[in-house]
Amino acid sequence: MTIQTNSSGTRSIEVSDENMQTIQKYALFQHLIDSTGIIDEDVLDKLKLNIRSLIAANEGNCKDLIDLSFDVIFHSNMKAFGLHQLVLAYIHWSKEE
Repeated sequence: MTIQTNSSGTRSIEVSDENMQTIQKYALFQHLIDSTGIIDEDVLDKLKLNIRSLIAANEGNCKDLIDLSFDVIFHSNMKAFGLHQLVLAYIHWSKEE
C-alpha cells in the first residue's frame, strides 16, 4: 500500500504488509499519541526514539524493526502528515486482519 506523506500529495512511501505486522508485533502505536489526538513532529520523534530503544534492547535480533525503520519511519519523506496517514492505514489494515 502507498501512503501520502505530505498534504500536496507529491510525496509518498510504500508500506508492506510486513511493515504493518511489525507495527502490530511491537505495538508501536500503543500509547504513542496523547489525549489530544494530534500527530505532530514530536510524536514522530517519540516513535523514532521508541524504535531505536527496541533495536538496542534486542541486540540485532530485530530485522523486521530495522526494515520498518529504513523503509518507512526514518524515510526522508516521512513527516507528521505521513505518520498520521500511516496510523490511519494501520487502523484500516488491522480491521481487515
